[in-house]
Amino acid sequence: MRGLILAVQFLTRLPTPQLADFRPEWLAASARWFPAVGLIIGALLLAAMRLGAQVDPWLAALLALLAWVAITGGLHLDGLADLSDALGAAHRSRERFFEVLKDPHLGSFGVLSLLLAVIAKLVLLMLIARGGSPAWGLLLVPAWARAFAVFWSATLPALAPGSGERFAWRKDWAGMALNGAALMALSAWLAPALLLAPLAGLAWRAYLQRKLGGMTGDCLGAGVEVCEIALLGLLLCRAAPHLA
Repeated sequence: MRGLILAVQFLTRLPTPQLADFRPEWLAASARWFPAVGLIIGALLLAAMRLGAQVDPWLAALLALLAWVAITGGLHLDGLADLSDALGAAHRSRERFFEVLKDPHLGSFGVLSLLLAVIAKLVLLMLIARGGSPAWGLLLVPAWARAFAVFWSATLPALAPGSGERFAWRKDWAGMALNGAALMALSAWLAPALLLAPLAGLAWRAYLQRKLGGMTGDCLGAGVEVCEIALLGLLLCRAAPHLA
């Protein structure tokens, strides 16, 4: 269970047993547990949404969003803000891109991206809650996004040292295939619309390959946020008949 504990510690703020020892290679090996951690996050989001839905869809969406940020500690929102600032300020200069990416200060592009991401999630969660159907697909959205992050780190060159590079050096193809098959099976059972989820992951990989030629930890975090929003949109395909 060491890998699962490390994955939970890296991706969330949830309490875990403390490990007596640590080796860097253990962190890379823990990546196979990322989708499982996503399922844990999704289960907590679903519980928050169900609780709020007893009162109002907007409350359901707000509780789910607050739980999302609290559980993850805004880990991937930080990556989205940093990448947005770097892309907005780079002006086609690769050196400037990495300079801004490393800057800990938040710029206007980062603020705007954070606002848009939070608003998008809030509205989509409300529409899903208002749909009236059991939002079981919400269980899978964080899991798919974290599976994508492992895929991106394994198939794109690392552009800079950091969390992306730490996971990229060890490629667990068998683990990725097993996780992908499990998520496809769960999607077919719980939320058929999410059978299209891999398209979101491939689209973000294509964007990073074309725009940057590789990835960093911030690129992975930003991709998780963008894909989570896209997958929430996919879930509305199921809820759409109930929204009128």
